[in-house]
Amino acid sequence: MAKRIREKAEKRIAEKDPRPFAKAMHVGISSSKVRIVLNTIRGQKVEDAIAILENLNNIAAEATLKVVSSAVANAEHNKGLNCEDLFVAEAYACPGPTLKRIMIRARGRADRILKRTSHITVVLDQKK
Repeated sequence: MAKRIREKAEKRIAEKDPRPFAKAMHVGISSSKVRIVLNTIRGQKVEDAIAILENLNNIAAEATLKVVSSAVANAEHNKGLNCEDLFVAEAYACPGPTLKRIMIRARGRADRILKRTSHITVVLDQKK
């Protein structure tokens, strides 16, 4: 049984994506709002993406800028890649857990408030 576990672990390591990436989990913005920002930087060079995010007047741009900066730092430190050669290969936001709250209304009723979160992932790649 232990042999099979080792084989699975080796297979998982061999199939792992070698590109540098960064994730931000449980960001307090809904994933649909984050996707609008991610669609503007997908496919851009890293310098251009950072410039776009710094000048965007959107609440999701700040969180996305942190993720892109973290991915660049991971690429330079862990993979030894040059920042000028990198571009945003993949950028996506998945919905995270939803916090359920209650707003008190008239006549003893209550409305449900859904505070949505998201998980932001940015994957970089090198120009060939």
